[in-house]
Amino acid sequence: MDTAYVLLQTGYADWEPASALAELRRTFGFSVKSIGLKLDPVVSMGGLNATPDLTLAAFQPESAAILILPGGDSWTHGEVPAVSEAVRAMVRDRRPVAAICAATLALAHCGVLDDRLHTSNGKNFIGNYVPAYRGGEFYRASPSVNDRGVITANGLAPFAFAAEIFRALAPARESEIQMYEKLYARGLLD
Repeated sequence: MDTAYVLLQTGYADWEPASALAELRRTFGFSVKSIGLKLDPVVSMGGLNATPDLTLAAFQPESAAILILPGGDSWTHGEVPAVSEAVRAMVRDRRPVAAICAATLALAHCGVLDDRLHTSNGKNFIGNYVPAYRGGEFYRASPSVNDRGVITANGLAPFAFAAEIFRALAPARESEIQMYEKLYARGLLD
């Protein structure tokens, strides 16, 4: 269960989960595996080619420490039922799920933002793409939010996103997480 999974779709925003994944491996000792809708290579928004380790159909939520959903334009094209199923399974098993930028739409599609504090790319962003979304009163204008294991972040906050992921997975290491925030989010060395 010390494996962090990241879902890669064509056009995913490669920089959004990058720091979280690097530090999960380097600092926190997690294994990192990538999931694709298929095993075909995926090209990121930045042009990086990545071949997923496994398909979403082969993903077993009970083996995951966390499921991370990077943003990207693909999320604006509607619900991906298999992603909704995986997210619901993670939430049902009380395992963290983290979505940044447009990936917050995936969480809205399966209803997990209807009763949790969350953020995204502006107050009206989710409602513009997910008509069934009922969580407007729980929206917060914040870089990143964690409510009961559902972590969300706006697209401009990859370091705050990473810090909330670390807090969910390694709460006893708060002093290191604060140091991470100081170094990366604020660009301060002292």
